[in-house]
Amino acid sequence: MNTKQITATNADEKIKQLYETAFPEDEKIPWDDLIRLIGEMPLDFTAYYDGEAFIGFTIVYPRKSFNWFWYFAVREELRGKGYGQRILSQLLDNYEDQPFVLDMESTTQVCDNLEERRKRQVFYLRNGFRDTNVYRTYNDITMTIMMRGEGTFTMQDWDDIIHELQQFWWPDDIKEG
Repeated sequence: MNTKQITATNADEKIKQLYETAFPEDEKIPWDDLIRLIGEMPLDFTAYYDGEAFIGFTIVYPRKSFNWFWYFAVREELRGKGYGQRILSQLLDNYEDQPFVLDMESTTQVCDNLEERRKRQVFYLRNGFRDTNVYRTYNDITMTIMMRGEGTFTMQDWDDIIHELQQFWWPDDIKEG
């Protein structure tokens, strides 16, 4: 699998289209803001290809105590074919056993996409992530915080990430709870 680092100048329409369709509206940063953040934050935005065919992308926010696995998407027609596993394995190899944290839609919340959430959770559990029992709700979506690697994740860690992000971007319309 080939990779390409994405910058504000080389993010193409295929990547934008996947980003726009892979995540619920309330969980996405507007594309123009995301592109701006690529230039302003130390984000690892990587696109993955099988030969010349675009497969998906990851965005990681590297931090000293752990890496925040911000976004991960595989093209819909390629899901369930092992590409997500290959991408995650390659990503974890690139970070050489450094701790990872991610937030995902909680499987404890009543919702229309519960089966999709459960599959996603099983995927991460199978790949060494664990539930931290830290939950955050914003825009009426409850997120479960999962971690892979040594250490713990606390509400203080969450607050620290939010404080860092506020230096770059924080829209007025997000209601945190």
